[in-house]
Order: sequence, then C-alpha cells, then structure tokens
Amino acid sequence: MFRGVATFNLDAKGRMAIPAKFRKHLDVCCEGRLVITIDHSDHCLQLYPLPEWESVEKKLTALPSLNPQVRRLKRMLLGYATECEMDGNGRILLPAKLREFAGLDKNMVMIGQGNKFELWDEQTWNTLMDDCLQEDFDEILPAELESLSI
Repeated sequence: MFRGVATFNLDAKGRMAIPAKFRKHLDVCCEGRLVITIDHSDHCLQLYPLPEWESVEKKLTALPSLNPQVRRLKRMLLGYATECEMDGNGRILLPAKLREFAGLDKNMVMIGQGNKFELWDEQTWNTLMDDCLQEDFDEILPAELESLSI
C-alpha cells in the first residue's frame, strides 16, 4: 500500500530516485520492476509496480475496441506504457516523451495512491492542491462518497 507525498528532483539525465520510504516495498512487491504511463485525465504520470500494471493491462485489453472512447483510452494508457527497473541506487529513467507530457523538468512530487503512484511537476501539484483547498467538498461530494466516514 503506497501512501504519502514525497518531493525530489529529477536529474539532468531524466532519472528520478525513488524515495527510500517507497523503495523497500517496491523491492519486495515487484523486485524494482515498474511500469510508467500517462494519466488519461491529468497532466501527470502513473507509476505502477509491474504486477499491479499487469492487472490493469488485462482489464484494458479485455475492453471492447469497437467503442471509440475505449480505443482512445487504450492508445493512451497502453501506448505510452513503458517498463522500467530501479537501478542499484533506486533510480528509474523517465522517458523524455513522458516527462514532456507531464511537464516534468526538475522539481517533482510523488504521491502514493494505494496500488500505484502519481508523478507531478511540483508547481502544478501545489496549484492543484491550492485549488482543491478552496472548494467546498460538502457541496460537491458525489453520491458514492456520501457514506464514507473519515
């Protein structure tokens, strides 16, 4: 289970060092083998442990390709999916096309999302969080979340 937020810098070669608090778990759950792809609704990246991605990939490939929206989603998520492996220093190389999509240049944020991570440009993430804090969640809460007690 991945949770929490970590900030760090992307190096000049486009590598990111997986924060230590996540690195040990990734070694255990997937031997450092990961898949990174674009997010279909936000300009961020999704980083999955390989077994988690394989489950998502199986569900995506089972969807009917005659539906134009499904085809677009498959093209985006499967088409940009890139396998990567942590090196001995816990780093992974983010492909240039994916960095460009998410606007990743230097300062980054990694957010645990349970079974995966989101990778954001730090400024974009901070702006998003500032905007979220301005919203009145009680007025916009979807029906499926009304029973959630936190």
